[in-house]
Amino acid sequence: MSTASAATAAASTASLTAAQVDALHASFAADPVLKRTQNAITRVSVDELAIDHGLAASLSTTVSHRIDAWKVTNQQKSGRCWLFAALNLLRAGAKQTLGVKEFEFSQNYAMYFDKLERANYFLESILETAERPEDDRLVSFLLQTVMGDGGQWNMAVNIFSKYGAVPKSAMPETESSANTSRMNSVLCSLLRQGAQALRQLRRNPASDGDAVARAKTRIIADVHRILTLHLGTPPTALDWDYTDDEKVFHREGSLTPQEFLAKYSTIDLHDYVCLVDDPRAEHPKGSTLTVEHLGNVVGADPVLYLNVDISLAKKLARDAIVDGEPVWFGCDVGKQMVRKDGIWDARLYDYAALYAADISLDKESRVRFGESAMTHAMLLTGVDVLDGGTRRWRVENSWGDENGDKGFYTMADSWFDEYVFEVVVDKKRLNPELLRALATEPIVLPAWDPMGALA
Repeated sequence: MSTASAATAAASTASLTAAQVDALHASFAADPVLKRTQNAITRVSVDELAIDHGLAASLSTTVSHRIDAWKVTNQQKSGRCWLFAALNLLRAGAKQTLGVKEFEFSQNYAMYFDKLERANYFLESILETAERPEDDRLVSFLLQTVMGDGGQWNMAVNIFSKYGAVPKSAMPETESSANTSRMNSVLCSLLRQGAQALRQLRRNPASDGDAVARAKTRIIADVHRILTLHLGTPPTALDWDYTDDEKVFHREGSLTPQEFLAKYSTIDLHDYVCLVDDPRAEHPKGSTLTVEHLGNVVGADPVLYLNVDISLAKKLARDAIVDGEPVWFGCDVGKQMVRKDGIWDARLYDYAALYAADISLDKESRVRFGESAMTHAMLLTGVDVLDGGTRRWRVENSWGDENGDKGFYTMADSWFDEYVFEVVVDKKRLNPELLRALATEPIVLPAWDPMGALA
């Protein structure tokens, strides 16, 4: 058979024929169960048909250890969950120090400096890759992901370490902090234009380093102007006074944001480590991982993960909560969730039975084939412990108080196994072997790796 004939034959077997489509239609029409299912799905949410209502109703929301006694926050139409969760962790200690039940740090202040620093980080990455073509996978990825809202634990620590934090009253929310899409799109356009200009300058033999530096400075000035117009001017100092819950007035005087955070934070952020469950065999448990070009502050600590079994991550998170410490964690939030009820369970929906199709993947396969990644960060504030084992978890979300228990959600232990990817704990909880592992050279993952997903 000639090459052309072989190609024609291959195309004929690869193409979907009219006869095949007709046969599929006929098979569907002949199945009364499928017809009834079609009638239901075309009129009712598929989730209502796939959910195990008995399981949903049986998932208790009580826990044996609960440490939250405050209202939830609301990130609104933004992707700032990682900052909200980190600031919620900090505010647990701040409320005790202040002697108040309700307190919030300014999430707008933290986002302002994250975006300013992230613009600089992006431009440095563009200069580093200037000799590569625009369709190079890394360059293309950088240009595609230039200015989102998401982040990781170490990125939050970098912002707090450099810029401190302020109370929400010192830099409240604005229209754009609560709804970031338009501001982000403008910043993306500006930075992509800036990337083009910097690449041209860097690749032009007639340009010197000073010309590149001046061009970058102008771009950062534009970013600063846009951020300040949208988010307001961040305070460099605040005249801080407040009344505690015992009606005692406190006048603390002038504090910088760095002094404010140091005065009212009860933890050392640098003592905390991000544990991840990367289920892929080529990334051994006990190894450290980092992701190329993932960060926000140039010269600050890189994103660093310590890869551990999910069972160990659960144990350390449980121990922290039992000791009264909330736990920052990242997960694939949208899977197997009833948002209105505020519950997660790994077996909550049986789509395979409804569709008569096997759509199941284990955790490792979901990571490998793009089915699952870290999409959201929250705070663990409770755990139900029975005979030393964990049964369910209480979660402080940052989606307002309309769902769940006034914004607090309940996670079955099975969901933790399948869809939680990272928890942050104090290094004091690690055994000597894991402490030694923290000092090892990390495996460097490419920028587009699933472990680089931003919560």
